[in-house]
Amino acid sequence: MLHVSEISKSYGPETILSGVSFVVNPGERVALIGPNGCGKTTLMRIIAGQEDPDAGQIRFDPPGLSLGYLPQALEFEAGETVADALARATAEHSQAWADMQRYAAWMADPPPDQTLPALAEAYADAETRFETAGGYVLEARLEAVLDGLGLAEVNRNLPVEHLSGGQKTRLGLAGLLIQAPCLLLLDEPTNHLDIDGLAWLEAWLRNYDGAVLLTSHDRTFLGTAVTRCLVMDPSSQGLRDFPGTYSAFVEVQARERERQWQAYRDQQDEIARLRQAARRLRGQAKMRRGGKGDSGDKFAKGFYSDQSAGSVARAKHIERRLERLLTEERVEKPARQWQLRTAFAADDGGARQVVRLENVAKAFNHQPLFSGVNLTLTHGQRIALLGPNGAGKTTLLRIIAGELAPSAGHVHLGAGVKTGYMAQEQEILDPETTPYDTIRTVAPGMDQTQARTFLHRFLFAGDEVFVKIRHLSFGQRSRLMLAHLGAQGCNLLLLDEPINHLDIPSRESFEEALIQFPGSLLAIVHDRAFIRRVATGIWEMRMGRVTEQML
Repeated sequence: MLHVSEISKSYGPETILSGVSFVVNPGERVALIGPNGCGKTTLMRIIAGQEDPDAGQIRFDPPGLSLGYLPQALEFEAGETVADALARATAEHSQAWADMQRYAAWMADPPPDQTLPALAEAYADAETRFETAGGYVLEARLEAVLDGLGLAEVNRNLPVEHLSGGQKTRLGLAGLLIQAPCLLLLDEPTNHLDIDGLAWLEAWLRNYDGAVLLTSHDRTFLGTAVTRCLVMDPSSQGLRDFPGTYSAFVEVQARERERQWQAYRDQQDEIARLRQAARRLRGQAKMRRGGKGDSGDKFAKGFYSDQSAGSVARAKHIERRLERLLTEERVEKPARQWQLRTAFAADDGGARQVVRLENVAKAFNHQPLFSGVNLTLTHGQRIALLGPNGAGKTTLLRIIAGELAPSAGHVHLGAGVKTGYMAQEQEILDPETTPYDTIRTVAPGMDQTQARTFLHRFLFAGDEVFVKIRHLSFGQRSRLMLAHLGAQGCNLLLLDEPINHLDIPSRESFEEALIQFPGSLLAIVHDRAFIRRVATGIWEMRMGRVTEQML
């Protein structure tokens, strides 16, 4: 179905892709796996025809197969409404239906310049196009997709520009799923889906007849939705093919890495042993030359001379073996991936009750969003705030952070609580400043070297610390916001979807940092692997209420 052959791509001196080749067959659900910056989006754009490779070829079989592409950054026409976007997605279906109606009317009363056989043939062609575009079940498919992605209640006349970033992504995804092309290219489709939406998309993809090539950093989604993994290697700019689920790939990768570490350790032990043996033999030869072998006894001189020569020969043999181990037979040390090394300051204790919500409620334009919230966050708890999109999770987090007033009730913060709030849309970052200036602003006690060293732990290397924030990727901005919180020494973290733009290695290291974090945490997350590993409890928002569950 999809044949990718020897694709290479460079931007200036930097090679992104080198000799990438693979095939995607009908019915396969394939994931492109790799850290941010390894070329996943570039490869997707090349396959979608939105970017040209420097070398190589993309071939589809059959040549005219239908393809749907969901980019990370969606663009809509100015003034376009939700209804307009959906109509664009179903335009072929609507045109085919209109043609069927026209030809049916003409067959009942043929125009003078048309013959009945010609009209019947045109009607049959329109009907074929209609069936290919979804037929009579398209409307039901449309409603099911919108409901599954949480868009069923969105006003169809609402301008798309008034939607949130997550709603725009889901609208673009809905348009593709409604069309059901032969090949789906999905670049980070899970970033703005809640847990219900993720489960729905997983089920939809499992039942999808076409082929899917996707990227995602949601480990649970990858473990459930895909049947094959293409792992991109940032060091070689190539990829490896792992048949099976993401979970199987992780197990294979762990075993391979452990075997490589064992082989490396074994060789290092052998090198140390051979070096010691060679030194011992040369030492023995030197000792014999300076002992009885140098006396006037001819027998002793001959005997120890032979012994010394034998020691030197054995030492040279060992050294030749050592040279081969250090060159042609060398086992490379497994690379330690450059991952986020987040660290937070130690907590000096403080109040046992960190946050207490007393009958908190919020309404907008007299429309209640939630009410009667009575919950307590205690010292050391790590709570995942869950619920469908639009339930009010961000609103509740902003109320606790003091950025929004409740319509009723009170928020009580414990003595000594210092809050750090990470907003979903990264609006606290000034696009015209730099990472270096951002950290120096909240930590003026750091000198230039300390600030750069601190930022390096969040993967800002060299002159990247002086790049304006508006030029940073979403992932880089997320890392900078984490650094911003770490520099402030907060003991209560309020995080609104903090890992959306982090790759899997960075998610895992961030999770480890939060597990070691001595303070308290309330985080809106949809990553189920994150919840299982980090959370000690759940606050779930549904139908205007918040319930608590301890894990």
